[in-house]
Amino acid sequence: MKLLEGKTAIITGGSRGIGKGIAQVFAQHGANVAFTYSSSSAAAEELATELTALGVKAKAYQSNAANFQAAQDLVAEILKDFNGKIDILINNAGITKDNLLMRISEEDFDTVIEVNLKSVFNMTKAVQRTMLKQRQGSIINMSSVVGVKGNAGQTNYAASKAGIIGFSKSVALELGSRNIRCNVVAPGFIETEMTAKLDEKVVEGWRAGIPLKRGGSPEDIANACVYLGSDLSTYVTGQVLNVDGGMLT
Repeated sequence: MKLLEGKTAIITGGSRGIGKGIAQVFAQHGANVAFTYSSSSAAAEELATELTALGVKAKAYQSNAANFQAAQDLVAEILKDFNGKIDILINNAGITKDNLLMRISEEDFDTVIEVNLKSVFNMTKAVQRTMLKQRQGSIINMSSVVGVKGNAGQTNYAASKAGIIGFSKSVALELGSRNIRCNVVAPGFIETEMTAKLDEKVVEGWRAGIPLKRGGSPEDIANACVYLGSDLSTYVTGQVLNVDGGMLT
C-alpha cells in the first residue's frame, strides 16, 4: 500500500544520511520528491535518477535553507516544477560544531543556530502561503533527543534542536485551523555515513545504552515521517515523536 500516492514533498538536506533515507522511502510510497543538497551535485543527481525510476517525479535543488531569500526562491521554483502543489515539508538540513561551552566560539554557536533553526523558519515561512491556499499540509521538523534532554559539549546543537520543538508547537497552534499540521521527529543514535567514521568502541557504547540494543537506521526515521506525512496522522499535530530505541525512556 502506497501511503503517499500523489503527494508532493520537499526534503531539505536530502542527498545523504537521514534525508536520503526519507527521500527513498517517500518515493517508494508514491510521493513526488523535491530535495535539496549543499555541495555534492553528482550524488544528488544519482539519487534523483534512483527516485524517478520508482515512477515518481523527483528533482534535486542546490540551495541554502539558512538563507531567507534562497528559501523563498527555492519554493517558488519547486511550485513551478511540481504543478503548484506542496503537501509535505520536511526540514531535515542540519550541522554540528561541537565543543564545550568554555571553548565554543561565537561564530560556531551562531552558525549552528542559523543552519539548524533559522532554516526551519525560512522554509516554513516559504511554504506557508501555498499550504494556506490549499487548506492542508504537513510540516515535519527534525529535532533530536539532544534537543529534548541536552548533551554536554553540544550547547549550540541542543539549543537549535530545542528551538525547533518550541517553534513547531507554535506553528501547530497558528495553522491548525487551516488543516495544516506541524510535528517534530526527534531521532536518537542513527547509524549513517557520519557515524561510520566513529571508533567502533564508541558506537558499541552507544548501542549498549539503548534499550533496543542497536542504533537506528535512516529508514526508521523515514517510516516515522511517512506516518506524519500521510493521512494516517490527520489528527496529530504539535507532537514530538522520539525515534530513539528507548533512549529517553
